[in-house]
Amino acid sequence: MRDDAIEDQDNVSDRTRSAAVPLAVLLGCFGAHRFYVGKTSSAILMACTLGGIGLWWMADVILLLTGEFRDADGRRVVRWSADSPARPARLATPQIERMRDEMDQLRSEMTELAERVDFMERMLAQVRERDAIPPGSR
Repeated sequence: MRDDAIEDQDNVSDRTRSAAVPLAVLLGCFGAHRFYVGKTSSAILMACTLGGIGLWWMADVILLLTGEFRDADGRRVVRWSADSPARPARLATPQIERMRDEMDQLRSEMTELAERVDFMERMLAQVRERDAIPPGSR
């Protein structure tokens, strides 16, 4: 049985996203990024249909940016450069805890801000109601 990391390395293309994304964005309607990854038949079809009238082209750009686009051998195009690892390094537990603490602090600050805005809206509504009453009827 193979290790997941080895399987992931075997499933990663030698093509880079740093080359494929600009090709897809600039010349994607002509299938340039598909020629780059070795999918020549679908690249020709894409060029003939102008990127599937833009829909196929847009889908490919999204797939490239998310790392789900595959080359002609079925391997995912995930690396940004030829010397970068296939998987990003995992965050250490202290970093995750610190990020959670910061998110909790942001949530509490946003809640407090929302309460202040609500209070100010109520105060403004009271002022408007008071000013709407004719001066002699008070």
